[in-house]
Amino acid sequence: MKDVAARAGVGLKTVSRVVNGEPGVTPETENRVRAAIEALGFRRNDSARVLRKGRTATVGLVLEDLADPFYGPLNRAVEEVARAHGALLINGSSAEDPDRERELALALCARRVDGLIVIPAGTDHRYLEPEMRAGVATVFVDRPAGRIDADAVLSDSFGGARAGVAHLIAGGHRRIGFIGDHPRIHTATERLRGYRAAMAAAGLPVAGEWVSLGSTDPGRVVSATRAMLAGPEPVTALFAGNNRVTVTVVRLLAARERPVALVGFDDFELADLLRPGVTVVAQDPAAMGRVATDLLFQRLGGAGLPPTRVELPTRLIPRGSGELPPAP
Repeated sequence: MKDVAARAGVGLKTVSRVVNGEPGVTPETENRVRAAIEALGFRRNDSARVLRKGRTATVGLVLEDLADPFYGPLNRAVEEVARAHGALLINGSSAEDPDRERELALALCARRVDGLIVIPAGTDHRYLEPEMRAGVATVFVDRPAGRIDADAVLSDSFGGARAGVAHLIAGGHRRIGFIGDHPRIHTATERLRGYRAAMAAAGLPVAGEWVSLGSTDPGRVVSATRAMLAGPEPVTALFAGNNRVTVTVVRLLAARERPVALVGFDDFELADLLRPGVTVVAQDPAAMGRVATDLLFQRLGGAGLPPTRVELPTRLIPRGSGELPPAP
């Protein structure tokens, strides 16, 4: 900074104001300072800035899986809001492993991020309480925190599943299968609850063999789907609990001659171009990311509100697969 100040013929405070975007510098002086910065290759020392201001202008994002298409729009939205606040985003994947989630979240805290946005893999987040007390703003997305009070931004998993299953029932289906994610995951249990609520509202029984929760591994999903479609009274429709399950079921159904109705939770790329198009209950991951990051920066700005839970609506998109009638 001394070299820049000497070259531009100004004081250190003037250089500091230009570098940090502060007012009080004439356009002519700012141009001289920026020319000196360019000529000398000066870069602001962010480590020193952190020591002085106590803020790092960084936000950590812990995702389940960066390769999952659901998280692409969410990640982008978080990044854009953070950028608008002059903050850098650092992210990583937990791979649906609670231990890895904890390790990653604490590693980000150790690097003094100002805030965390977490898509939780685990069900106990008491390990974050000391960090939150120390001032690390934390917002949970898609699933609520476990065993602590914290901000959460969710989709209406229960209402969306109930609407999707009710849509199948309205089309004449009475034997409807549900294939979901691990039962320890909040969204999986909420979507199962929505399925059961829709069936109960229609006065329909739910046979034990019509429900399967577990890994989204294609082998497990294929096995569960085949079991539901076998026997003298197979299901005539399926409700898939997330986009990975839906894609596996679509591949299996494509090889069958007898049509089976399908509604999936989560939209996915090219779902509208298949024949028939795949009917889905769509979430808005970009909106979830924006709302969560706005909430995070409200906390960083000193908002003293109690923990907030925001639930965003879903929407049913009929495309053909969910409108197939029961096989005779």
